Amino acid sequence: MPHLFRMRRDYAAGQLREDDLAPTWVEQFDRWFVDAVAAELPEANAVVVATADADGAPDARIVLMKGYDAEGILFGTSYASAKGAQLAVNPRAALVFPWHPMQRQVRVTGRVERAGDAASDALWDPRPRAAQLAASASVQSTVVDSRDELAERVRLLDEQVPPGPVPRPAAWGGYRVVPERVEFWQGGADRLHDRIRFLRDESEGGGWIVQRLAP
Repeated sequence: MPHLFRMRRDYAAGQLREDDLAPTWVEQFDRWFVDAVAAELPEANAVVVATADADGAPDARIVLMKGYDAEGILFGTSYASAKGAQLAVNPRAALVFPWHPMQRQVRVTGRVERAGDAASDALWDPRPRAAQLAASASVQSTVVDSRDELAERVRLLDEQVPPGPVPRPAAWGGYRVVPERVEFWQGGADRLHDRIRFLRDESEGGGWIVQRLAP
């Protein structure tokens, strides 16, 4: 067993200063995401999505982000999944993009809304047929007897659906996380990390407030 209390690193990859920030959270996110892709990080669009049920019990998993703009961050899933059921009763989520090799992370919290048919089709259509078949045949988060059972469901569906793209199931679609807080975290030497947060201004004028947080 390794000595866990000794497993630590000092961060020295860079700093995040207010003068270097983009004007908006989405432009800053775009800068960092482009950096992550250029650095060839594995699954740069992988994001931890945390939700909670009606009783406030938390749950988390990793999904792939499939889009972002000033309106929010998009991912696709089954509405019948565990996270879909949780979002139906508690439509809020927290996201974490863990870009460890760059000593960065981005944290997002906000309300969640369904993305609508057009956006959901745009997420579904580029998927390979095999992935569409698997998503259609699997009732996500339900108990199954075996992997063979799932494989047989996919095989039968493959026989039933004509060659080409598989129609998007009504129970599958996109979610958009509409940010209320977006924090950019840059690891710093001697634990003096840089944490800068864009906070949605709820006053009549709206807009965003930029704050530095203690590490």
